[in-house]
Amino acid sequence: MEFRLFYSSGTIALATLIALFECEAEFDIVKVDFKSAQQTQPEYLTVNPKGRVPALQTAEGMLTETLAILVYLAQAHSHKNLLPANTYEFAQLQSFNSYLASTVHVNHAHKRRGSRWAELESSFDDMRAKVPETMLASFELIQQEYLQGPWVMGQQYTVADAYLFTITGWLEGDGVPLEKLPKISDHYSRMQQRAAVQRALQV
Repeated sequence: MEFRLFYSSGTIALATLIALFECEAEFDIVKVDFKSAQQTQPEYLTVNPKGRVPALQTAEGMLTETLAILVYLAQAHSHKNLLPANTYEFAQLQSFNSYLASTVHVNHAHKRRGSRWAELESSFDDMRAKVPETMLASFELIQQEYLQGPWVMGQQYTVADAYLFTITGWLEGDGVPLEKLPKISDHYSRMQQRAAVQRALQV
């Protein structure tokens, strides 16, 4: 196999899985069971000491962090044109992906991962209550400033679309109705029609 993906359903690892299918890469999947806290066990921590997914085993070594993995896969399969060729446009894509990683994903994590930032149950309640507001604000910004349409980068489909699709899938559970975000909703529906996305959702 060309790659091995350490994966758990319902996580950001879906973006990497979609990218692997888009690249038509040869890979196998090792499922990490979060319900039994398998990600915290010594065996998995030798794979990814952060105790998170995705982790991607390559011929050159292990990669973690979605932003890095997506660009690596796109560059390794450059014939699929999943990245802008223009240097400035590539930087724009990285700016968008960085926003998803550093702000939007963190907003979402406050719903269930409050122990990363606090210890009191009252703090967890406060964090959870804020999630619908922060997620809606983040997606309103994406809709207004980032999503060029029909894809994130305009006419070119890129790995940024897989990243956006994955986090969009969390909105309903975060208390954000998609009907408030028509451009995001259109992008989400468009993504669901792609063969790679359909294959990934069946895993």
